[in-house]
Formats: sequence, C-alpha cells, structure tokens
Amino acid sequence: MARYTLEDLLTLMARLRDPDTGCPWDLKQNFASIVPHTLEEVYELADAIEADDSAQIRQELGDVLFQVVFYSQLARERGLFGFADVVNDITAKLLRRHPHVFPDGTLDSVRGEAPPEEAQIKLRWEEIKQQERQGKSQNSVLDDVPLALPALSRAAKLQKRARNLGFDWPDVDAVMAGFKEEITELTEAMASGDRDAIADELGDVIFSAVNISRHLGLDPEAVTRAAGKKFERRFRHVEARCQEEGVNTGTEGATAQLELFWNEAKAQGL
Repeated sequence: MARYTLEDLLTLMARLRDPDTGCPWDLKQNFASIVPHTLEEVYELADAIEADDSAQIRQELGDVLFQVVFYSQLARERGLFGFADVVNDITAKLLRRHPHVFPDGTLDSVRGEAPPEEAQIKLRWEEIKQQERQGKSQNSVLDDVPLALPALSRAAKLQKRARNLGFDWPDVDAVMAGFKEEITELTEAMASGDRDAIADELGDVIFSAVNISRHLGLDPEAVTRAAGKKFERRFRHVEARCQEEGVNTGTEGATAQLELFWNEAKAQGL
C-alpha cells in the first residue's frame, strides 16, 4: 500500500485552504488564531513522551508537524515564505551552530578529529547565537526569550542567559540562602497585608525556586508537572476513601479524615 509523503501533506493543506472547495474552519484561521492549538499539540506531545507511549508520540508528532505546515501555508498565501523556506532556514541555522560536526558549514563536510567536550560545545553554541542576535540588532542576551513561554520555563531561560554573562549564584547553597531570604520577605509582605507587595514577593519566591531547580540540573517545568501528577494521584485516593467511608467532605469535622486519607496515600507511595 502506498504511503503518504510530505508533499501529500502540503497538498492536503493547500486543499484545506482552497477558497472555493476548502474547509470553512481552516479558511477562517490566521497566524494568531492557531497559536492556542499549536501550544495544545505540543503539550499533548509532552504528555505522550512522559507516558512513554510510542504510538501516541508518533500521532502527536504528526499533529505538531501539521501546525508547521499550516503556518507555512498561511505565509505562502500572503507571499511571505513557504514550507521550503522554513526547511532551508532551519537547516542552514543548524549547520552554522554545529561547526564541531560540519566544519565547513555544509552537509558534506565531516569532522576529522575527536569531538570537543560538551562544555566547549555549549560555549561555542552560545557564542554563535550571540553573533546571530547582533546580526538582528538585539541589544540584550534576553531579547529573544519568548514572552509566550510557560512562566517556569521562561524564568529558567532568563537565568541561563544571565549565567552566560557570569551573572549567577556560585553554587546551590548560595541559591538556597537567597531562597530563604525571599521567603522571609514574603512573610513580611503578608504581615503588612499589602496585596501588591505580596504578589511581588511571591513571584520572587517562585523565581528563586526555579533557580534552585536549574542549579540542581532539573527542569522546573517537568518538576512542577510531576508534582501536579503526584497531587492528583493522592487526591484521587482521598476522594475514593471518602466515598468508601461515606465522609461528608462539606463539613468542618471532615478535615481530620481528609488528612488521614492523604497520609494513607503518601504511605502507599502514591
């Protein structure tokens, strides 16, 4: 049985956007309107990867690819660029950023020596990216950190960029000391009752927690997602036990019972 190709997908996308015979929903879309769908598809891919579900990963990768094809079609209709331009640009950029693999900056070139250390590769990567920023007339290493990133991921990226200029805590112990200081400032703000100050200090606490995660070599987004899943498992146990025991969760006296069930869940390793 013949298999569909990338060209078939591009043809399908063009058909969906055909003014006369296309899909009414697809015809109404623009760059901005499909961004929420793109983000949703990426998160669904992340969920499939976390679940280690290869069949679902395959499906979600297709959905993410379709988003790229969709944007490219919209751009082609406006005379901006096409899918081939997207492929060309990303290939050129990756060739440029991997001189340790493609020494001549071409797909045919091959490194004839041992690869450099990972630290050297990261340093060179950042040097090349900084050159690219200068070519775009960007004045700060923070200029191209996307505002639309999830807040925890963006906080980590901002911190990494600052680290590249030497602006960072020396070690995780220093970060922990800073975190405790932020907790103290939050406590003082809460005592004052100033809502704006509380929000400001709470943001500093969360930003500092991201710093701890980064210094420990952990992804703050993944860590927080895991914490959410753990809470979900334990709370589902609490709900099930309340149903078994006929606990009326709406009463004040149910608090102790809820805590008992919660501790059960923890003891069971949920």
